[in-house]
Amino acid sequence: MITIQQLINAHLDGLLRSHTLSAPQYRAARALSACRSAKLGGHVQRCPNGHLERVWYNSCRHRACPQCNGLAKEQWLERTRSRLIECAHWHVVFTVPHELNVLWMLNTDAMMSALFAAARDTLLELLADQRHLGAQPGIMLALHTWGRSLNLHPHIHALVSDGGLRDGAWIVPRRSHFLPATVVMQVFRGKLLDALRQLHSDGALRLPEDMTPERFASVTNRLGCKLKWNVRVCARYAHGRGVSVYLARYVKGGPYSNTQIVRANPTQVLFRYTPHGETGAPKRSALLALSPEHFLARVLTHAPEPHRHTVRHYGLYAHACAEQLNAARALHAQAPVAAPSPIPWQTYLARFAWAAGLTRCPHCQAPLVRGSLIGVTSRAPP
Repeated sequence: MITIQQLINAHLDGLLRSHTLSAPQYRAARALSACRSAKLGGHVQRCPNGHLERVWYNSCRHRACPQCNGLAKEQWLERTRSRLIECAHWHVVFTVPHELNVLWMLNTDAMMSALFAAARDTLLELLADQRHLGAQPGIMLALHTWGRSLNLHPHIHALVSDGGLRDGAWIVPRRSHFLPATVVMQVFRGKLLDALRQLHSDGALRLPEDMTPERFASVTNRLGCKLKWNVRVCARYAHGRGVSVYLARYVKGGPYSNTQIVRANPTQVLFRYTPHGETGAPKRSALLALSPEHFLARVLTHAPEPHRHTVRHYGLYAHACAEQLNAARALHAQAPVAAPSPIPWQTYLARFAWAAGLTRCPHCQAPLVRGSLIGVTSRAPP
């Protein structure tokens, strides 16, 4: 199987000559190139009875690495599930129009904050209205910046409880369809465009060289009047676990998988993806061929930068609302929120059939223990 790591090791120099990488993107490339190699050192797994001893190279643990974040994904999923209310949840998607992608590239921090604020305020404002809910819901927002072909496609996935807390009682929506999608789109569109105009007025928005202030005003006016934005209110889930499992694949592990790469040579990378189709249409995979440098540039564009929280919680799921969340959980016969026990690496590996032999000694079936390389006399390959 061809891996992202192999492509980076073979084409990083060419990528640096043909593309400009930011410092976080360069650090991501270096981390992925060294993952599970001697560059990062290693550790020992040994049988406590002395039957077996193996050396494994350490993982990079970078958030963009597709091969070493399995344990981190499971831990995030356990923490998220431990906070969910036992009720139905809705999945709402807020998408930034592609006309604003150039502004996103030049003002990622400001655009990211504006997008989160617009999605949050849209949901809280509409759900506070008595015509829709009139209570405080639980909301979790997760940012994705990629489309299925790894193009720039910033959007937010919102996990919203089907109901909320008001005066100590659990209130359910008055309508079975939750929120009208057209109203959600219009409110979100207005809030995001107003935020961009305010950033521009404050001099905090960098415009492309070929975009004058007059053209910026024209673009925002056209987006606000003539274009329908892609805001989707998906079908209701019986519980939030379904959406959380979907989000976990991308929150920890990045937008791509090594299994998507079909083949690669010095001039071309062919990878598989599932294009967006009409609702209800069968999903069929498509193939896209890019130069190795272009492919890696697309991958690294979505590497999360340090100190940027791509998952945020509001309403009952906000960490400052622990008391209200526990009150809502009590109304659903749930115990107060408790931090789940950490998942040991042995437990994580044991969940996969191919890894069953990596957790116990084949001679005495004793659980393998992890240790330092110091003092090791023999190092059998993994």
